[in-house]
Amino acid sequence: MKKVKIEPGPFIVPMPTVLVGAYVDGKPNFMTAAFVGLANFKPPIIACGLNPDHYTSKGIVESGVFSINLPHEGLVEETDWCGIFSGKNKDKSTVFETFTGDTLQTPMISACRLTAECKVIKTVPFAIDTVYFGEIVSVHVDEAALVNGSPDWETIAPLLFTFPDKGYWKLGEFVAKAWSVGKNFGGGDQ
Repeated sequence: MKKVKIEPGPFIVPMPTVLVGAYVDGKPNFMTAAFVGLANFKPPIIACGLNPDHYTSKGIVESGVFSINLPHEGLVEETDWCGIFSGKNKDKSTVFETFTGDTLQTPMISACRLTAECKVIKTVPFAIDTVYFGEIVSVHVDEAALVNGSPDWETIAPLLFTFPDKGYWKLGEFVAKAWSVGKNFGGGDQ
């Protein structure tokens, strides 16, 4: 199929939709973010690209910690609302029932089936956003969303975000087992 060259942008892959949490002025605050991805395996490091002027960014800078919360489709309205309005103008502390992690004392969302506590290890400013690199120090998963002690992504059902259409999507169905299905391919050496 013929390829068409388009302008570079943040739409090369669907992105996870997350709610980044931090205490700001003593209250839990959450913002919707999609410029998030894993940057290292061990220790597990996550990178979050956030505008440093965001209210949540203020809490991250002040405390040096933040949470990552994976919403599912049942939380899409609340998730979108947290991305539309700033905590500077709307109190987001009562939008979700929250709990505090025991490792870093970060606010996390009870209704999210998977949450993580992160400790800031580095920040890198860019023209618009600052990337906050956080070491994942603790992960909390609903018991019903575990299979043999591992996260069950079908149950967790994380939202995905696409750009430039600004759409929320559900995770699709399982395709194949990684580091396994390729063993059947005859085109390479093993």
